[in-house]
Order: sequence, then C-alpha cells, then structure tokens
Amino acid sequence: MMRSEAIATVAAPEGAEALAAGDAGRPLWLLCRAGAHRCAIPIADVIETMRLLPIEAVSGAPPYVRGLAIIRGAPVPVIDTGLLVGEQATRCTRLVTIRTGTRTVALAAEAVEGVSAIAPDKLGQLPPLLRAGASETIEAIGMLDAELILFLRTARIVPDEALDRLEFAGALS
Repeated sequence: MMRSEAIATVAAPEGAEALAAGDAGRPLWLLCRAGAHRCAIPIADVIETMRLLPIEAVSGAPPYVRGLAIIRGAPVPVIDTGLLVGEQATRCTRLVTIRTGTRTVALAAEAVEGVSAIAPDKLGQLPPLLRAGASETIEAIGMLDAELILFLRTARIVPDEALDRLEFAGALS
C-alpha cells in the first residue's frame, strides 16, 4: 500500500505502535530518496517530515553530519543520508526527524515518497561483503518496483560517540 501524503507529527511514542503495522500486520516504512539511494525508515521511529531548514556546520563532525538545525526549539544534528549509506551527497529538500534511542536526529532527503507496508519476507540480509561496514546503518536490503531499497537501522544510525561529541560541545540539548 503506497500513500502519497507525507507523515505528520507522531504525537507520542505509544502512538507509534499503532502506526507501525499496516495491511495484514506488515510493518510500515517511510520511503525517501537520498543521493543515489532509495531508503526505508521504520515508521515507528519517524517523528515528522519537514521542508529544509537552515543548517549550521559543526567543526570536527564526521563527513556525513551536515551540521545542526534548530527544530522545535532544539539543536538537532542533520545527517546527510546519501553520505551515510553511500558516497553521493544528498541534494537536500526535506528533513526527516527520527528517534535514535533517546535522541533525535534529522535525516537529509531529496524527496519523501510516502509510506509503504512491506512484508518482512521481502527484506533480504546484507551480502557478506557489506555486513562489516554497513551493518550499523543498514538493517536489510530489498526491492520495490524493481528498485533496490536500503532499510535503515535507526537505533544506531549514527554512532553514539559522534552524538556524544556533539552533545559534549553543547550542541545538543
């Protein structure tokens, strides 16, 4: 099931469970484009999508961290999803804020395509050559409409050490 409208703010984490399963109990994923990739984010971890906001660069941040944006009154790290999962920077037009453990990060996306219910049996494991480097950020791979999709692992999408450095610098609330 594909819906063209973008997700609105999820009011509370307990509301996320109701959103997490679509038709026939299949998990719901927010589909977006980043760089050369099509990515899927678990809908239960999505807080909201929004237009691009001003982003301020942060010295010493990893290359995939574009900087910080003020979102709902708090500084939030903005992650270039294209650089996180590949080597092509994202031509960012949208931000997708997600929960990553107890923190919030914003993923830069070229486009938010919508929400799709994707059966777990459609997700494949990462090939052995990719497991060592990508397993922290990519949970699985799959196909939709004959196109590769990278299913993102949001809980550890950015290493805790990187978020800790930003927090230590006073950048995160």
